This record gives sequence, C-alpha cells and structure tokens, in this order.
Amino acid sequence: MPLLGCIADDFTGATDLANTLVKGGMTAVQVIGVPSGPLPEADAVIVALKSRTAPVREAVAESLAACEGLLAAGARQIFFKYCSTFDSTEAGNIGPVADALVRRLDCGFALANPAFPTNGRTVYQGHLFVGQALLNESRMENHPLTPMRDANLVRVLGRQTDGAVGLVPFATVEQGAAAIRRAMTVLKESGRRYAIVDAVTDAHLLAIGEAAAEHALITGGSGVAMGLPANFRARGLLPERGEAAAALPPMTGHAAVLAGSCSRATLGQIGYARDHAPVLELDVLARPEAAALVAEALDWAAGKLGAQPVVIAASAPPEKVAALQAKLGRDAAGALVEEALSAIAAGLVERGVRRLVVAGGETSGAVVSRLDVASLRIGPEIDPGVPWTHAEIASPSGGLHLALKSGNFGARDFFLKAFDA
Repeated sequence: MPLLGCIADDFTGATDLANTLVKGGMTAVQVIGVPSGPLPEADAVIVALKSRTAPVREAVAESLAACEGLLAAGARQIFFKYCSTFDSTEAGNIGPVADALVRRLDCGFALANPAFPTNGRTVYQGHLFVGQALLNESRMENHPLTPMRDANLVRVLGRQTDGAVGLVPFATVEQGAAAIRRAMTVLKESGRRYAIVDAVTDAHLLAIGEAAAEHALITGGSGVAMGLPANFRARGLLPERGEAAAALPPMTGHAAVLAGSCSRATLGQIGYARDHAPVLELDVLARPEAAALVAEALDWAAGKLGAQPVVIAASAPPEKVAALQAKLGRDAAGALVEEALSAIAAGLVERGVRRLVVAGGETSGAVVSRLDVASLRIGPEIDPGVPWTHAEIASPSGGLHLALKSGNFGARDFFLKAFDA
C-alpha cells in the first residue's frame, strides 16, 4: 500500500520526483502510464504520464485515471508533479489538471511550488527564477513546445484555471511551517483555490512540506517533496530505511547515451562528450526519415559498444530546430525524433546495451514505451534530480538500467559520470 501517490506529467519528471523521495528514505517505483492492474509494492508510487504537451482533455482524463488507481491502492496523499520551470501553455495543462484533481479529492485548495534550488530554480514574490534570470529571460521563452514568456506564476496559473490564485510570500515562508500553514488556511478561507509559495532554499521546501502534511493534494516540482517523507515518519507510517531505499541489482552489459533534448544543458553535455567518447550527431534536418536515421545510428554503433558509453544525439541548436519545424511542422518534427531514437534504443538493447542514459522528457517517454517498460525501481542519484533506475524487460540477460534525464538537468560531464556512479 503506497503512502504517497504521485502523478507526473512527463517521464523524466517522474524519475526526478522518485529520486527525491528515495533520498528521503522512501522506496519508490515509477509506473509507466495509467496503471491497469495492481501497483508494485513501494512507499511511493509515481505514475509517469506523457501529458505535459497533450491536449488538455487527454491530460485531464489520464491524470484522473491515475489518481483513481492510486487512491484504490490506498495512497494517503496525492502529489501532482510538473517541471521546475512550470512548463505549460496559456491553455494548460497545469491548471486544468490541478483543477480536476482538486475537485476529485474535494479538497478545495492546493499549494503550487516548482522550486528546485539545487538546480537553480527558485520562487521569490511569486516569480520563478532560473539561476539569476527570470524564467522569461532564461531561454525558456524559446522552448519549442512550452515557451514561457511570463515569470509571474500567480498570473500564469491564474490564466489556466477558473479558480483564484494567491501568494504565500518570502517573508512568511521565512517564519517556518506554522506560519506557512496559517497563511495557506487564510487564503483557502478567503476563496483562493491555489497558493504559489515562495522558496529560495531547501530549508524553505522542507518547511512547506511540513506545512502541507494534512493536505489531500500537493502540486509542484520535485523539490517540495523533500519534506514529505518526514511527515509520514512522524506519524509512525514510514520506517528508517537509509541507503537500502536505493538498492538496485548490479549493473551489466554495454553502455550507451541517447539525447533528444535541445536544451542548453544537454547541448553542453554532448559537447563535453565529444572529447571523451564516441559521439554521433544525427542531422535530422538533412535526413528527415526515421528508418534512415536508425540505420545510420546502428551501423555506426557496431563495433563501438562496450564498457565505454557511445553517445547518439538528435539534439540541435534553436535555429536548426526552428528550420526542422518549419519544414515538417512542430508535431511531426517531434514525432520523427522520438520515433527514430526509440527505435535506436530498441536496436541497442538487442545488441547487448544494458546501461542506457536518455536525455529529454519526450525522448524518455518514447524510449520506455518502445522497450515496453512497465515500471522502474528507483536507485541511487547520479546528479541532482537524476537517479539510476532498474527495469525488468523481456530479455535473456534480464533487466535494464536506465537513467532518464530532464534536458535541463545534469553537470557538463553527466554522460560520462553516470557510468562511474
């Protein structure tokens, strides 16, 4: 019976959240897609959806179905996880999904906090910062799927919901959990449906988590989940597990990296890898055919697979992404990259790859779907927000170790250090 039931709007975000909970001493399993049967045993079950950029109705329906599965399994609290850069559009999907969950749980109110200070995401006076830049000045304003052109989360969320949005400001958060709890109660009683809660340090996130111990629904990035394991432990529901919470089977097999993200962080990681490992950069614009890209990649990888990782990337700088979208259309361009990289992943696994890093949320979703992965057991952290995981797959050699990395996460040497972790 899970203590915490989580719904994540993409695959790498689900892994990021699970990683946070494991570090807090909870066992965690990531389920791929809406569960159709009994859930795996774990303190926290995270349902990973591909709903961030789905049509609003589809995102709401899948999120509600996931919620029903988690409640049926006995989850005592629901967590709706979205990106630390609040990735959405003017129409949603964060607001509509949160609205539906508030109504289903009949709770009338939920906090919203995407902060992740370790990775430079902070919220101050309701404004989201990426490092020292406001969200809309951080290059997120050029995101190909969810361009973020307003850093004021009270306004952003307010445009997506028919409920009112308030703010728990920095000065209140600084006073600790009791003050935060009182402020959220006042906002709820005054008719607010949501409260954007400031946070610029991990201590703030721990206090917010403590303040929300009795909330039926919490929404936010993985950072605000830092304080949740302690809530369950304080109630005698969660034993002390220590490092055992992150135990995985031993690693075996060849190593590979697949990159589909076009974020600045991932492009930097590819650049670093060029000097240390075999790297193939696919030119999707010059060859916009999935079968041709797959054949090129697998032919190139032949003879290179081994203990040292090979890196295959379809990532590109903004001008190339724009050119590909202009040529094929935004959705078709994204689908082409996902189809090619997921097929390459299947081909690599057939050739003995058992340690695989995937960069990019959409790419990760496509890869785990193609490999028919039903669930992931969460293991030790590689870099903030990115753990190793283990999946059982149909293979004579058994399981597969996967690291699903958000495009924005990881140090410059991530693609190499992952295999040393």
